[in-house]
Amino acid sequence: MKVSVVVPAFNEERLLAGSLAAIREAMSALSDAELIVCDNNSTDRTAGIARAAGARVVFEPVNQIARARNAGAAQASGDWLLFVDADSYPTIELFEETRAAIASGCLAGGATVALESADPVIRFWVAAWNSLSRRLRWAAGSFIFCEAAAFREVGGFSQDLYAGEEIDLFKRLKRLARRQRREIVILHRHPLRTSDRKAHLYTKGEHFRFMLKTLLLGGRNLRSRDSCYAWYDGRR
Repeated sequence: MKVSVVVPAFNEERLLAGSLAAIREAMSALSDAELIVCDNNSTDRTAGIARAAGARVVFEPVNQIARARNAGAAQASGDWLLFVDADSYPTIELFEETRAAIASGCLAGGATVALESADPVIRFWVAAWNSLSRRLRWAAGSFIFCEAAAFREVGGFSQDLYAGEEIDLFKRLKRLARRQRREIVILHRHPLRTSDRKAHLYTKGEHFRFMLKTLLLGGRNLRSRDSCYAWYDGRR
């Protein structure tokens, strides 16, 4: 079984080297794996840093995370796809747990997340998301694993969405899993450590207004790049 680790990256020169170092170390838990970084039209040293880390670099000119993940997946040769964000730091233990989940026969999965923050509001929202993720079996976009054939059968990430594409994907994967009588799993013993930079780069008011707008519009704003500026305005 071969696993293709796909890392979408847009202007990630600050954090990418550390993230790829952690991913490389974690990949020692996999017997056969490749590392692919999709440079999503970066204007900094993202591509060079990825090549220096030994990753295969593919290019996606349209700045959209769904397209970046799909472009990386299109070049992958693995039986399984493992998407990890470029500001995240998986451990060997998490990859070992992922390998065991794959061996158990699941169709796809994700992991709970951990942000190193003492802010009680941030800690509350992370705990709330982790609870929702486990209950509804929705994976955070920062860590997703999926059988490659299943990913392609459901059509990959929706390129109509500029955020929330991971939830949309898992809604389709859950339907496929029911048809195939297989499982979607959310791992929780070894949470994914991921950057809390959005909590510092954007105010709580900005986050609240975005979530409120998403609820009021039923997610229609997720189809607008401008509405999802926190992912695309280049603040790092």
